[in-house]
Amino acid sequence: MEAVRGIRALLANPDDDDTSQVFRIIRAASGHSFERLFRRVKQDPSGARILAEQRGLLDALSDRKRLRGLADGTLGREYARFMDAEQISADGLAEASLPDQPQDPSPLGPEAEVLGERLRDMHDLWHVTTGYGRDLLGEAALLAFSYAQTRNRGIGIIVGVALYKMWRGGAKEAVELVRGGYRRGRKARLLPAADWEALLELPLDQVRHQLEVEPAPPYTQERSAGAPPLANAAA
Repeated sequence: MEAVRGIRALLANPDDDDTSQVFRIIRAASGHSFERLFRRVKQDPSGARILAEQRGLLDALSDRKRLRGLADGTLGREYARFMDAEQISADGLAEASLPDQPQDPSPLGPEAEVLGERLRDMHDLWHVTTGYGRDLLGEAALLAFSYAQTRNRGIGIIVGVALYKMWRGGAKEAVELVRGGYRRGRKARLLPAADWEALLELPLDQVRHQLEVEPAPPYTQERSAGAPPLANAAA
């Protein structure tokens, strides 16, 4: 079973930053959660408009030059700074999500495929918006936030594995951080339906207020052994 293999890989290599394993589990164990989320987004006025326009998000996030030119403190500028510091790109995340085998078109139609791609591409925007870093604890907390938003069983399994390892290790503060991510996700508005292209130009504080995302509590990041050092992102 693909999900089981992915979970075993994560448990065997807790510091292995293999994004493809995460996507593997999510694809294999999501069940009907995506269909339910699709219906919720379609019922949201902003989400329905975006899906009807079949609007992709990747192009806007890949234009790093434009994002760096936005006003200081805007979501777009902070996103560019975050991506520069982590030495990653929106295109890289898209490539990591590609399945090993060709996938059939979604039975829900092209709008569902648009939503799937947008969910993938907005992940690092959620990092910036929530304030959770891309370290091990930050990723776990953001996944808990994401599970509260999407109810994707695959994401829930990954969060459960993370909580189990933290509990076994006696990391009570880490457990509370992840549980807090879930609570914050429950309180926030439906982020998958948000017009992220428009939000990029707004101050980050205003974006958080508009989406009802509470500020993340301070915590000490735990970088994985294979993670690259943070680059200077002052520009």
